[in-house]
Amino acid sequence: MDLNLLTTFEAVARTASFSAAAKELRLPKSSVSRGIARLEADLGVQLVFRTTRQVSLSAAGTALYDRISPLLRSVKAALGEMPEREELPSGELRVTAPVDLGVLFLAEVVTRYTARYPSVSVDLHLTGRVVDLVGEGFDVALRVGAKLEDSSLVVRRAASIVSQVYASPLYLARRGTPRTEADLAGHEWVVFRPGPQRLRVTPPAPATGVVPRGRIVCDDILFARDAVRAGAGLGLLPGFMVEADVVAGRLVRVVPRYESRSGWLHIVTPAARHVPRKVTAFRDLVLELLRTRLAVSATG
Repeated sequence: MDLNLLTTFEAVARTASFSAAAKELRLPKSSVSRGIARLEADLGVQLVFRTTRQVSLSAAGTALYDRISPLLRSVKAALGEMPEREELPSGELRVTAPVDLGVLFLAEVVTRYTARYPSVSVDLHLTGRVVDLVGEGFDVALRVGAKLEDSSLVVRRAASIVSQVYASPLYLARRGTPRTEADLAGHEWVVFRPGPQRLRVTPPAPATGVVPRGRIVCDDILFARDAVRAGAGLGLLPGFMVEADVVAGRLVRVVPRYESRSGWLHIVTPAARHVPRKVTAFRDLVLELLRTRLAVSATG
């Protein structure tokens, strides 16, 4: 039996009207009438007496209504109370991200998220490995430069990773401030190994580009930032990651015509027909804070 027929019958019985039931269910009156006829045929009994002026229930119809009405109300109440259907996010949100993003960015995101939505909790896993979101039960991941071709995932570009040249005031006082391509080539660098290999002038111009070279090479962006901040040399660093250092005067952007685009920061979620509100709220907050940081770093 099609359970939708019971919903149709309950509306007709409660309103004593095919027209009122059709309006409530947002169906044509003819569809409601056919639904009742089909239900009567399935059950083998007459449920409704129809006249030109009124609708009344048979004894079988009254018995059926008395039994299904409280059950349908319970089902509707249960569906309305599901966390995914609530207007405000609730429940536990499981998040995974690289360690550097956790240190530099996610602490602020998670703090604001839990403060804004008191009914949520966050289980954050910071790791260098690519986590199986579906298999390990995660709701959302932040990823940079990973291969994202899995059909079971939904990938959204959150921000372009634009790296710019920064130095500490201590280093610039000792070595001078570079202003040209030749100046850049003559300075010490702290090189982040997985990062971009060449600086390009903005706007693009032919035959331009600087390859950062230095005596300090590392594979950790946090170490690279700290070494640059300590005065070890120039560093090619993502702008949104050093926004606080620029505002505080610990780092200075130099030769602003040169930058390097090294990929995208992605927000990744398991594919689902209905995305939980806790996930969309977290995603929206990440995008909101990224826009703020990118705007500040662009003017810094």
